[in-house]
Amino acid sequence: MFDPSIRGGAGRWYRAGVCLAATLVTPWLALAQGHEPEAALQLRNSLALEESISPLTRSVLPSFVTGNTITGRTDLETVVEGDAMLRKGDVVIRADRLEYNQPTDLARASGHVRVNRAGNVYEGPLLELRVDVFEGFFNQPTYHFLRNQAHGQADRVDFLDDQRAVIHNATYTTCRRLPGPSWMPDWLLQATSIRLDNEEDVGTAEGALLSFKGVPLLPIPYLSFPLSDQRKSGVLPPIADLDNVNGLELSVPYYWNIAPNRDLTFTPTLMSKRGVNLDAEFRYLEPSYSGVARLDWMPADQLRETNRWGLNFSHQARLQSSWTDNGAALNLSLNRVSDDNYWRDFTRTNVSLTQRLLANDATLSWTNGPFSSSVRTLKWQTLQDVTAPIVPPYDRLPQLTTHYGRSLAQGVNLSMDVDFTRFESDSTLTGQPNGRRLFSLLQVSRPWQAAAGYITPKLQLHATQYQFDARLANGDSQVNRVLPTLSIDSGLVFERDTQFFGRQLRQTLEPRAFYVNTPYRDQSLLPNYDSGASDFNMATIFSENAFVGNDRISDSDLLTLGVTSRLLDPDTGAEAVRVGMAQRLRFRDQNVTLPGGAAVTDRISDVLLGGSVNWNPRWSVDATVQFNPHTEKSVRSTLGARYRPGSYRTLSAAYRYQRDTSEQLDVGWQWPVSDLWGDRGQAQGDGQGLGEGRWYSVGRLNYSMNEGKLVDSVLGFEYDAGCWLGRIVFERLQTSTVTATQRLMFQLEFVGFSRIGVNPLKSLKDNISGYQNLREPTGVPSRFSNYD
Repeated sequence: MFDPSIRGGAGRWYRAGVCLAATLVTPWLALAQGHEPEAALQLRNSLALEESISPLTRSVLPSFVTGNTITGRTDLETVVEGDAMLRKGDVVIRADRLEYNQPTDLARASGHVRVNRAGNVYEGPLLELRVDVFEGFFNQPTYHFLRNQAHGQADRVDFLDDQRAVIHNATYTTCRRLPGPSWMPDWLLQATSIRLDNEEDVGTAEGALLSFKGVPLLPIPYLSFPLSDQRKSGVLPPIADLDNVNGLELSVPYYWNIAPNRDLTFTPTLMSKRGVNLDAEFRYLEPSYSGVARLDWMPADQLRETNRWGLNFSHQARLQSSWTDNGAALNLSLNRVSDDNYWRDFTRTNVSLTQRLLANDATLSWTNGPFSSSVRTLKWQTLQDVTAPIVPPYDRLPQLTTHYGRSLAQGVNLSMDVDFTRFESDSTLTGQPNGRRLFSLLQVSRPWQAAAGYITPKLQLHATQYQFDARLANGDSQVNRVLPTLSIDSGLVFERDTQFFGRQLRQTLEPRAFYVNTPYRDQSLLPNYDSGASDFNMATIFSENAFVGNDRISDSDLLTLGVTSRLLDPDTGAEAVRVGMAQRLRFRDQNVTLPGGAAVTDRISDVLLGGSVNWNPRWSVDATVQFNPHTEKSVRSTLGARYRPGSYRTLSAAYRYQRDTSEQLDVGWQWPVSDLWGDRGQAQGDGQGLGEGRWYSVGRLNYSMNEGKLVDSVLGFEYDAGCWLGRIVFERLQTSTVTATQRLMFQLEFVGFSRIGVNPLKSLKDNISGYQNLREPTGVPSRFSNYD
């Protein structure tokens, strides 16, 4: 029992507790008696609820002391026996016997000692500790850390201060402790000494041995590891990879945490078939700018017998300026490689470098009231393949654009776009002269909208001027083009309440009509710098121009008719079902085409049919069909379905068909293997005796039905044992019509400690829709979650 006659810290806490109780209870008693309190209760921040207590705050905090018997001298020492407890701030000491000397702040505890500091728990037979500075020792302790749920035992722990400790002859694991003297964790780190630095979130072990399933796996003279998910400098676990092109790859990354907002990762890699590759990635983040720079350099490629390199740099910045509304935005993207075969040989390098068209782009953009403007330079590096050459796109050196938009009186909307671009490329490959183009588009529209529908007439005026470095076929070196376009977009909305399969729904019927008229101008002699045919789908069928870009403006006199019907949840507005169709009616031929194209003479276009079903959160299905009414055959078809009944369970399938071109089947999944024979449990096994763990099958298969073979594929298994994860994944990527790269990835992840092997998570996330990491990063747990 607590003795209030003992003065000092404990007595002060007794009086403080009484005052606090009176403060909280008095207003409620007044209300119960029918009296209004004099003032409303004001909530204030309490130091007692802070996650981290500063040394200065800790030094002035009072102490709680409780036990069966308490003796001592006022302001000198206190001796507590039987269920003894000392509590001060975030430190709780429990023992059979506890001695506390106030002048020296020294606590001595013996017999079933348990120390809880901010959620970290130590237990053992004997403790000496200066409570405020948390300096002392603990003999033969067991310990359990809050942040990563790691635990172990040792001969002795020396507490250097409130943030640092040294553990002698220690063990360390995150495997869950189970009852029984014969229990052994699946993985265990043993070390002659372990140093813990909670301020830096780093642990270091000397004379360490990592064992897995009782088998010594990795003897390590010196090892550092994280105590949380915070970044730290040091050598990362080695990575081994097996590839049919590069051979056996062995990487040993080094991570340098330069500052909280800057870091550098340096990764030397030995490739058995190629040689040594050096990779460096630098990242930075500042209040007004950020970026990433990465350089890959192979000084001597044994397969290509030359030096190889790849450079990727991206930078985003916000520039302060007095002549703009909110400053200017600068975006830089630089992508360069040493040779044409780089994209084929290094398929797992930065994705920006594994394509045949590498963009080198710099854009400065800003706004001034209704004006939005930008200056851009874009230069391409084209990687050629002699078996499949491509025409290089045009560089833009430079491109200047501005957009003006505002609403006028009576609901009239006015906008104007101006674009000046200098186009450059190799004329011997493009077959067209380089030149400059000034393009402007003026648009005026007046929408009328109501609950039952809308109508929006719009007038557009296109004006374009070209100046060429060489003369065209007709001898012109300058060409002007002016074209008006009239369009009218209109639609109606009908609604009714209905019921399907016992579910109350609201059904809509939304017919739409879109008319566009653009006169014909001969554009066959104009070069094509940036125009292409728009994809024919439910979005582009209701557009004025059949082309993207500004070099071709289609002549049109056509009416597009469409209708959409939806089933909506009347309470939430969520869309359960959507179906629609659309078709164009052409009143005259479209004679403007891309180079080499033929005029469009069909009076009716293909019919577009589309729909999606999201009847419940687990299932979703969507499909589109492009149907030719003349041949009565489909031109393109897609069908996709997704099923996701719970966590770590996702299945998707897609069928894509394009007549005379391709027909593909794509399947992706992440699924517990045990569910295949009836186990539908949602909980994961822990592999520690409470279950057999859980196997997951993961993969994606892309099969070409025309060629009768797999194009791209990822296939693997994951195993979740609670405190460790195992992954084995096979990946095949098609690099040309006759070649492909294949690799085998294997990884062991010791949860809360480290990883060994190749990390396949990026490949799984990129290829499997809805894939979930079995160990998503979590926040730091609160010390109050383990407060006793």
